[in-house]
Amino acid sequence: MAIKSLINGNSIDVASAQDRGLQYGDGLFETIAIENEFLLCWDEHIERLQLGCGRLKIPIPSEEKLIEEAQSLTSHIERGVIKIIVTRGQGGRGYALPLNVKTTRLISLYPWPEYSFENPGNGIKVRLCSYRYGHNPTLAGIKHLNRLEQVMARSEWTDTTIAEGIVLDNEENVIEGTMSNIFYIKDNTLHTPELSACGINGIIRQKVIALAAELSLEVRIDKISLKRLMDADEAFMCNSIIGIWPIILLGEKLLEVGEKTTRIKILLQKYNFISELS
Repeated sequence: MAIKSLINGNSIDVASAQDRGLQYGDGLFETIAIENEFLLCWDEHIERLQLGCGRLKIPIPSEEKLIEEAQSLTSHIERGVIKIIVTRGQGGRGYALPLNVKTTRLISLYPWPEYSFENPGNGIKVRLCSYRYGHNPTLAGIKHLNRLEQVMARSEWTDTTIAEGIVLDNEENVIEGTMSNIFYIKDNTLHTPELSACGINGIIRQKVIALAAELSLEVRIDKISLKRLMDADEAFMCNSIIGIWPIILLGEKLLEVGEKTTRIKILLQKYNFISELS
């Protein structure tokens, strides 16, 4: 539950029933980590939000208003989460775009999440999901509000010792986790799925790819079969809140927390891309 919310700058947490974000999922969101009042990777999150607004033809909200409103919620917050939602605003029935669009900005502060499994930074158990993502290149990469695919995939397990589920597409390519991106390391090469047809181009995914050269790792972004993933030396999940979670059990395959995964995590923390405590 949110600690506090602002809607269009006002301290309320009740949106209109006519908002198109509620009616049609017509909007986008970003989830940003707070550490010692600082919004980690703010510029990158806003850049992706702006990209998504352009993709969906939603007027881009003022970045000045967004940062002002977000920072008003982070005072004295040592560790927390800011979620920004931007919708096309209110409209009548029907899918046609309103003639006069007035976007809705919803910014909420949440406590840092607690997980039922112990010490995820020391390694997690991951399962393989039965649900398959469909292809939609227009929506691929951005964080639009239509998350039913992730909801369906996440609904497949209740075992609290399993941290994540890996989702494939309808061509049996590995895509991502239900809430995170996936990487694996084989020899000295860092592999991550190609996401032009579906999946989220995560901020930490982008950072890991950009920092690979600094760690003398080659990067391959391509279609990844389950067989290739199962042949990994190391593997990990990542996003802006969890940081890096090494995988120690992938289906029934045992893995160790690898030295390269650990170096990637340390470098991300060094540049303040992820929380020092993640």
